[in-house]
Amino acid sequence: MAEENKVVAAMACLRAAGALVEILGALLMLKCSRVSAALRINAVVGLLGPAVVALVCALGLSGIAGRVSWVKMFIILCGSMLIVAATR
Repeated sequence: MAEENKVVAAMACLRAAGALVEILGALLMLKCSRVSAALRINAVVGLLGPAVVALVCALGLSGIAGRVSWVKMFIILCGSMLIVAATR
């Protein structure tokens, strides 16, 4: 159970880091006060979102790898890839 708690804590930390980047991006947009700069910042922040999702999913899959069949792991992996592909 302790190993599972470490995986959950790592997943939460990655999500918190992603949220921090989003908030910093929003503050930077407000500071720049130009639409062109805000669009560039938004593009960078938008690229980081799917990367965070992929990393969190990978951590989660590694945490349940021994308890789930390979077929279910493949289905979960395909679902994660579809989420990332749909956000591009």
